[in-house]
Amino acid sequence: MVNVLMASKWHVHAVDYANQIQAEPDAQITCVYDEDPARGQAWADELGVPFEPDLTKALARPDVDAVIVDSPTTDHKRVMVAAANAGKHIFTEKALATTVEDCNAIAEAITKSGVKFCISLRELSSALIQYCKGLVDSGKLGKIHYMRYRDAHAGTLHGWLPEYWYDLEKAGGGVLLDLGCHPMYSAPYLLGKPKRIASIQNTTYAPKGVDDNAVCVVEFESNAIAVLETSFISPYDAGCFELLGTEGAVVAIGKEVKVRTKDNPDEWVKLDELPPALPTAMRLWLDGIINGAPIPYDLEKGTLLTSMIQNAYISNNEGRIVNM
Repeated sequence: MVNVLMASKWHVHAVDYANQIQAEPDAQITCVYDEDPARGQAWADELGVPFEPDLTKALARPDVDAVIVDSPTTDHKRVMVAAANAGKHIFTEKALATTVEDCNAIAEAITKSGVKFCISLRELSSALIQYCKGLVDSGKLGKIHYMRYRDAHAGTLHGWLPEYWYDLEKAGGGVLLDLGCHPMYSAPYLLGKPKRIASIQNTTYAPKGVDDNAVCVVEFESNAIAVLETSFISPYDAGCFELLGTEGAVVAIGKEVKVRTKDNPDEWVKLDELPPALPTAMRLWLDGIINGAPIPYDLEKGTLLTSMIQNAYISNNEGRIVNM
């Protein structure tokens, strides 16, 4: 049984992760830590476990084997380095950190301690991304030259994101650092190593000047180009995905997926069902802890994601293309 410390309820996905742990037969929540004592105590009472306001004491508890980190993104380095030094396995919400420098410090502590690590890159487990990965690896789409991925919702427009989501001292960024992570980590998974990036971000409704609408254009060493879009002000979500190769393509709007490959070059085929998704990032993490199974959502992917986002903010702020 993996005994889990929930390290903060700051992130909006913290409750989802707690629910996932409670649904697993080989893991349980044994304690809550939160930088906000009132919030942490209330959540601990709800979960029926002790609350510990001191991170060092929480990590020293004998009934804590592992930590799920949902603290403010700018606090990730402090929490994860402390967890690694205490010998606790780590699962973290994206992004790993707001700077590559902080990612490297986290990675050094985790590597030195040898604990199991996983970052929640949930879309890499999705049926669509796994289906596309299979097509790319098989060569059935030919040479991939273009990808478009939009992930958007109306959290700011309709006011359902918490007010602290717009506190740059804690969040570290706006929509690009949050929802924009999903297109950003999916692109190199399918296209390889990024070479340069350009980005435009702006603020329409978000308070405190936080970016709520963003587009990034990324060129990869393979010469493929990705257009990655995200928004907190899209009332109909309007998610879409395109992956184009010289001999085929995949296009998805909502749940409708169409494909053309070398096997069916003359017409679009609508897929009624995709191949099975991979296990969730949480399940992969637990399997890594319990069975020593490989955890694919690792420090390298987490650091690359932060690097791309950090350079995207530089591009927007300085009005230039940034080499990776």
